[in-house]
Amino acid sequence: MSEYQAQKKLNYTVRFRNVLSDLPDFCQLYFRASEPTTSVLTRYGYAVDLRSFFRFLTSGAIPSFSGKTPQAITLDDLKLLRSLDIELYLEHISMYPALVDTPKLHEKAIIRLDANEVADLLDTTEQGIGMTKNQRYYHDATKVRDVAILSLFLGTGIRISELVGLDLNDIDFTNNQFVVTRKGGNQEVLAFGPEVQNALLAYLGERRQIIPLAGSEDAFFLSMQKRRITPRAVENLVKKYAQLSTPLKKITPHKLRSTYGTMLYQESGDIYLVADVLGHKDVNTTRKHYAAITEDKSRQAAKYIKLREEEATFLDPDDPQNA
Repeated sequence: MSEYQAQKKLNYTVRFRNVLSDLPDFCQLYFRASEPTTSVLTRYGYAVDLRSFFRFLTSGAIPSFSGKTPQAITLDDLKLLRSLDIELYLEHISMYPALVDTPKLHEKAIIRLDANEVADLLDTTEQGIGMTKNQRYYHDATKVRDVAILSLFLGTGIRISELVGLDLNDIDFTNNQFVVTRKGGNQEVLAFGPEVQNALLAYLGERRQIIPLAGSEDAFFLSMQKRRITPRAVENLVKKYAQLSTPLKKITPHKLRSTYGTMLYQESGDIYLVADVLGHKDVNTTRKHYAAITEDKSRQAAKYIKLREEEATFLDPDDPQNA
């Protein structure tokens, strides 16, 4: 685990423990049991949601929980919950859309780049196509790094948290592979092709000339301030280049990851391979996202099959009109 990942884990561990102290004892048992299979960030998110729910129950809105504190709630108390109580809570949080996401009722189509749009994005990043004079000034200083970042997204399907956490010693250019820390803390080795190798090596040449600030010595990707690049900075640079090359599509780092998954599935047809490379623990998650590709292929295949040729016109030789 890199120094960045270790610090991030430590920060969320502290936050998680603070929230956990506000929850009932049975929640602590649950989180202890789930620790081997979840990341501290996931457990922190669950804990925040549970705290919100228990605070609502004890706020006076639900009579059967009146006079209790969240910490004092027991499993027997939860048996008193009615479906109406859940509906009241959902109504309560719907008033705070900036704080709590309500369940999505409809699946949105996956936005991804087509093959020609991938080429356009990289060309735009490399050449500064469509940029203003002011943008070109900064572009000259960052274009090699930015091409490397976009190539890594599009060529490996890496997550943004994994990308910003990359250290210099995580990348093995001899075997064209690198180590990432997945959700849950597991480390995996991912491979990359020649195009990604060229982009990374080009940036590495620049990176070795930079003296980073304290705390960022090991970071592979640096900001212009010579610190480890942040997720926000990566999101901004992806947005900048995407708006120039594909203005009609709202492209984010995750959309680049979807683009990679799409290209890999189209080339291999192996949903299990895609799930493994993307780090999905459940192949059904992968199948759900890329089912549309299978449907498109099915429609294309249907066009090639004809059960009967077009009917020929039958001419009766005994009919005088056909003589």
